[in-house]
Amino acid sequence: MLVATLPDWVEPVARYMATDGLKGTFRVAAISLTGSLVIGVLLGTLLTIRFLPSRAAIRLYIEVWRGLPILVTVFMIFFALPKLGSQFRFTAFTSASIALTLWGSAQVAEATRGAVQSIPREQQEAAAALGFGWVGRHAYVILPQALRRLLPPLVSLLVNIIQNTTLAQVIGAAELLETAERSVERLGGLQPDGSLGNPHYLPIFGAVMVVFFVISFPLTRLAAYLERRLV
Repeated sequence: MLVATLPDWVEPVARYMATDGLKGTFRVAAISLTGSLVIGVLLGTLLTIRFLPSRAAIRLYIEVWRGLPILVTVFMIFFALPKLGSQFRFTAFTSASIALTLWGSAQVAEATRGAVQSIPREQQEAAAALGFGWVGRHAYVILPQALRRLLPPLVSLLVNIIQNTTLAQVIGAAELLETAERSVERLGGLQPDGSLGNPHYLPIFGAVMVVFFVISFPLTRLAAYLERRLV
């Protein structure tokens, strides 16, 4: 059998990377995507209101978190915020999730603004004629149509978030790349007989590459398909 021919180090490393690393990657991605959607759709919709103070504040939010490298945001949350007080001290996992949520919500907000403004104004006028207020018009008429147009960029955002979870590695969060690096360090460290082990860089980091490709490629094809069908 193929399993019987694998080296002894493969099974424990693969199990560790799958149960700890891949699970951590999906957790960060799920939390970040959910937060990005909730915050981004709300801000993007509010950005279409013709009220200068709110538009200026939301535009500043978008430009700051879109403009900053995500790694800088991660460092700010993990290292700088605790200087303001212990209540701002977050774990590596939480810091990475917050950073990706800030970046992702800025992307979703801008995409939502475009999608909402692409709906013909006659739709709003018709909903207003039926007695809907601003909230009712957007909740029942505008946003359902805008979200359909948002699906392709949201799938692309999911791909970007999954790939950017690797940035959590720099602050020690247990995601896929971090568990791969820990495995390399353990295998290449000092062995019981006093010799240095083989770190197996190529197969371990090659496996990380394959996993991200297997996850990302179908999603990019799905985004392209949805763009052809829905936009």
